Amino acid sequence: MSFSLAAGAQSPPATGQSPPAAPQAQTLAQKPGTTLISLDDAIRLALQHNHNLLAARTTIQQSEAEEVTANLRPNPVLIGDAQFLPIFQPDQFSADYIDDTAQFDLGVSYLFERGKKRQHRLQAAKDVTAVTKSQVADNERTLSFNVASQFINVEMAESTLALAQQDLKSFRNTLDISESRYKAGDISEDDLLKIKLQMLQFQTDVSAAQLARVQGLSDLRQLLGYESVPADYDVAGAFDYQPVKGNLEDFEAAALKNRPDLQAAQQGVTAANSQYQLQKANGKRDATGQINYTHITYNTVSLFGQIQLPVFDRNQGEIARAGYGITQAQEQEKFANGQVLTDVRDAFENLHSNDQVIGLYRSGYLDAAQQSRDISEYAYRRGAASLLDFLDSERSYRSTQLAYRQALASYLLAVEQLRQAVGTRSLP
Repeated sequence: MSFSLAAGAQSPPATGQSPPAAPQAQTLAQKPGTTLISLDDAIRLALQHNHNLLAARTTIQQSEAEEVTANLRPNPVLIGDAQFLPIFQPDQFSADYIDDTAQFDLGVSYLFERGKKRQHRLQAAKDVTAVTKSQVADNERTLSFNVASQFINVEMAESTLALAQQDLKSFRNTLDISESRYKAGDISEDDLLKIKLQMLQFQTDVSAAQLARVQGLSDLRQLLGYESVPADYDVAGAFDYQPVKGNLEDFEAAALKNRPDLQAAQQGVTAANSQYQLQKANGKRDATGQINYTHITYNTVSLFGQIQLPVFDRNQGEIARAGYGITQAQEQEKFANGQVLTDVRDAFENLHSNDQVIGLYRSGYLDAAQQSRDISEYAYRRGAASLLDFLDSERSYRSTQLAYRQALASYLLAVEQLRQAVGTRSLP
């Protein structure tokens, strides 16, 4: 299966005009000194400063510290005692008694681990660290998607605000002309009042778009790390359609290679096997060796050793549990593999659907709405069209433009969803 998601290759509008200009052409005025960030800047800042992600990254350091613990050898044990001291017969305390009757021991014992327990502990800890690193990478993937989604929401809010301000300015000119026509007796007072009431809708649109922009920037700032950008920052990006080319098989292959959650599941199988080997090693009984120096009349050295006889406890339960853990990890890996392919297919179909919707708007509907409004406005200003016709064309133009922006935002979000599903921002 192979096809190209490229609406730009569709037929031009019937009017012979080129596809409409991108919505971001209607830009908002920026205050001098405003900090502007692109989408790449936003993702970079989030990966550097997002506090939840920084907290998650400490789990890697914690896991690496566990590696140090796992690689430690047992400490030797120092043993000492003094026996047969005449505590209750202090009159017998003498140098001869201490030398001939009292006993003093000083020794060192050490636990000898069998079955390469330390090596298996270290390998198990390293495998857990590998899983942790992949899980943190998956957190980074999710954060990048959330930042991109919120960035697109801000772009849409700013594009909608620019459109609302443009419509308000244009309608104010219409209102001025209508007042002049009313004074000249060309229109009735009722028509003038209807136009003034219609102004309320444009003013409300501006207020709603301003609120959406402010809230969007605030939410994005929280994702970036509140201290990473100033309060008066703004986004700088191309809120425009950009075709994505590629086929489903390419995206699936890239996802199976790049998705960190799948890598974590695969590494989970390795970690489960390491735990199994560790539990088998723990079934080996350790030996303890001890050497003692003893003074009682004369000096002697004694050697001791002990080891458990694995008659009953051979760590059977933990070995069995670790074996089932391998099966569990393998099943989780299979599920993760299927989930990756499902995510890619869903994202691909979502992108394809939104691409078709964008293609419909760009094939002529935006042009038609613009021309209809311009014609109605021109005719109304010269008395050749009714007020109702003009207001209807104005509403149609505004609703079409808003719907296009929503469709464009949905398309851009679908692109980001595909990037998240594939596990890389560089789509094949």
